[in-house]
Amino acid sequence: MGMFGGGNRGFIGSVHRCAARMDGLIELVCGCFSSDPDNSRQSGHEYMLPDDRIYTSYEEMIEREKKLPEDQRMDFVAIVTPNHLHYGPAMMALDNGFHVVIEKPMTFSLEEARSLLKKVEETGLELALTHTYSGYPAVKDARARVARGELGRLRRIYVEYTQGWLSERIEVLGGNNAGWRTDPHRSGVAGCVGDIGTHAWHLSEYISGLNVTELCCDLRTCVDGRLLDDDSAALLRYTGGVSGVLTATQIAVGEANKLRIRLYGEKGGLEWHQQEPNLLILRHADRPNELVYTGGNGFMGKEAKWNMRTPAGHPEGYIEAFANIYRNFALTVMARMNGHEPEPEALDFPTVYDGVRGMEFIQTMVAAGNDNEHKWQKWII
Repeated sequence: MGMFGGGNRGFIGSVHRCAARMDGLIELVCGCFSSDPDNSRQSGHEYMLPDDRIYTSYEEMIEREKKLPEDQRMDFVAIVTPNHLHYGPAMMALDNGFHVVIEKPMTFSLEEARSLLKKVEETGLELALTHTYSGYPAVKDARARVARGELGRLRRIYVEYTQGWLSERIEVLGGNNAGWRTDPHRSGVAGCVGDIGTHAWHLSEYISGLNVTELCCDLRTCVDGRLLDDDSAALLRYTGGVSGVLTATQIAVGEANKLRIRLYGEKGGLEWHQQEPNLLILRHADRPNELVYTGGNGFMGKEAKWNMRTPAGHPEGYIEAFANIYRNFALTVMARMNGHEPEPEALDFPTVYDGVRGMEFIQTMVAAGNDNEHKWQKWII
């Protein structure tokens, strides 16, 4: 793995590195870790890299890595930068034969996302998108139960992601991640919707197996002086006549990362909370509700077990969910490099197609939010 971004002053880079290392399949061999050459060099030294594998730009990294022998150069690059710096390195990596792992939202604009999709299809290379919450074993079990019809025909989906860290205008203070996330020149057309709304939307489609086809949205900026949205709520219509409600807000004082989803069908329902990720709540009409925990206890299916590492009672969390995306991506890349078809379970990670739909979601939410009459907006495709 090579890395663009992820210097020692940030948060998410260390998460990616820990997750990538967890299963012993991936080694960090090079990187450009910061736009500040001194910080990139210092970070690379802390990550135990030699000087000649620490670069000052992604262009230099890709050009020099490509010249190395195949058994020495990086196989893929992980891009962990603000949104406006996603497209360039991803496109150059693909153009030069390198696979890509990239933070969400995938790009700065929908046009860039569609361009990346075209490039992935042309090259046949892999692109993984780190929609982390799809990596939890309990989420995978929920998806499998819905697909098996345990809930019957779905009727209603509720998904919410509430945070409180932007309840004040902390972006003007500096020294935090709020600066670029609230800057339209670096984040894109959306703030809260792009940052956490995409997670809520993706989780609802991942578990349900359905696509949102249209939505009606109330998009607001609550904090005076802020340039992008920090609060949103939407009514959703999915394929098959299923209705839904999505809430994404960053001004809910006192909340941390409260991502919750509930799905209801003709025969039952299920519920999952990111802050208690090892528990799946199953609801029934004809018998008591069930609390099902992850672990090697036989109560969850093979889809979940593929992504478990510890026995029941030993919690697996956020970094392990990240690691599941990296492991499945690595197994897929290695299989293709060796001329084999990957195991079906290894193909279970978000891809460039999720990235394009994520940008379509952002664009549709913004278009609906700007409609003062709150009319339904067809999904932008």
